[in-house]
Amino acid sequence: MVAGPEGEEEFSRGYKNTTNNRMELRGAIEALERVPAGASAVLHTDSRYVVDAIQKKWVDGWMKRGWRKADGGEVKNVDLWELLTSAMRGKKVWFKWVEGHAGNAGNERCDKLAVAATKGPKLEIDREG
Repeated sequence: MVAGPEGEEEFSRGYKNTTNNRMELRGAIEALERVPAGASAVLHTDSRYVVDAIQKKWVDGWMKRGWRKADGGEVKNVDLWELLTSAMRGKKVWFKWVEGHAGNAGNERCDKLAVAATKGPKLEIDREG
């Protein structure tokens, strides 16, 4: 769900052969791709994976090391991290963590959209990154 000057927009897609972390990333990417260049946005998510990677600058380190972790290990979901950083470029984006399943109306609505999308008749195939 994206809220902007023209109102709210809801969108969701379902994938098979995927993980929760990949879906959290896809949601952030889809939202940020709708933010115009030069604009500011606050992305609310219940994903510590996404928020921590941005706020703690893990992504910056991974990129500098050629998508390797500090210990030399492989970073998962590189394809989506690349899309996310691209979607952020030229925008001022803040990531705000919200507790999931705790009564936050926006978060609860997004959860319902996500669950409904997983039951769709034509699920896209997600590649494991």
